[in-house]
Amino acid sequence: MWGLTIVGIVGLLLFDFVFHVRKAHIPTLREAAVWSAIYVGAAVVFGLGVWWFGGATLGTEYFAGYVTEKALSVDNLFVFLVIMASFKVPRADQQKVLLFGIVFALIARSAFIFAGVALINLFSWVFYLFGAILLWTAFSLVRGGDEDDEADNFVIRFARKHLRTSEHYDGDKLFTMENGKRVLTPMLLVMIAIGGTDLLFALDSIPAIFGLTSNAYIVFTATAFSLMGLRQLFFLIDGLLDRLVYLSYGLAIILGFIGVKLVLHALYQNSLPFVNGGQPVPVYEISTGLSLLVIIGVLVVTVLASLYSAPGRAKSVSSAARKHATEALDEELDADTRAANYTMLAADEQRIKELPDNRYGTEVREDAELRELIERAHREHALR
Repeated sequence: MWGLTIVGIVGLLLFDFVFHVRKAHIPTLREAAVWSAIYVGAAVVFGLGVWWFGGATLGTEYFAGYVTEKALSVDNLFVFLVIMASFKVPRADQQKVLLFGIVFALIARSAFIFAGVALINLFSWVFYLFGAILLWTAFSLVRGGDEDDEADNFVIRFARKHLRTSEHYDGDKLFTMENGKRVLTPMLLVMIAIGGTDLLFALDSIPAIFGLTSNAYIVFTATAFSLMGLRQLFFLIDGLLDRLVYLSYGLAIILGFIGVKLVLHALYQNSLPFVNGGQPVPVYEISTGLSLLVIIGVLVVTVLASLYSAPGRAKSVSSAARKHATEALDEELDADTRAANYTMLAADEQRIKELPDNRYGTEVREDAELRELIERAHREHALR
């Protein structure tokens, strides 16, 4: 079963590369939607197979793990977006960067999974450690942080300082010739940045899923299927990412909940001599079924609150105007596409004017960078 699963996942990744990523292009909304649905459908069918052949307990554990890891993956897309914007990755080449990130994340998380299983089998107190990691992560999400720092980690600073790098892209090549010398392109630095952040993400996601199941096969497959289709999902919800303003709070609640579940499980199996004399503590253990209900409930409330809130609506209008203005100025697009984006920009400007006179509407109207971008689009359109 392990062999067939690994062969199937590798086959899907190869199919993705050969038929979608090898030739650089910007995926259409329809393409992204169809393939996102296919990958989610494959994950659901696999989960139903686990439920049928493995029983309700394993099936529930798989779906709870898959939903949690998928939610964390969507949050990771925010940072990927920041990294690619920081390095100004051409839109058509972003697919290759994302696929590399998925493959690297799968390899890194597989290593963490098997290390975690080994630690759990040797030391039951590891659940205390996993619980503490998740509780600290939940606190950090509520406190907030500067995501821009993720695009300038020490690996990138080292590479820029000690390696010969080019300032310009050469398609999706990792190396190019400059002044007769072979140098690295920014594309390789982007992949290093993505890989580095994937390692950090694994430190949060793997303890989270171990809080729902300790079955190595379920942990691996739920993690793998949550990563599959992430590339298509990025292009599908690119315009929605900014609107999910409360996602970090929802994830904080989920990670905090699973952290408490892990600590309770550690107490139930306690063997530390300085806790209750080394004896198990009779505490309530949260079932996987209850965990699944809490995870889905929190995500539904978070998404609805984000989409229908005042800051969510303001972000939506702002993001649409920025996107349409940028694409109206993009000389790589054909004239008809630029004209269509300029037409949509006019509608966005009207929506900006109609935003309520609250804090969020005022911030959008007073955004100097957005105003300058829109004015540039008007000037360029007048010259055509």
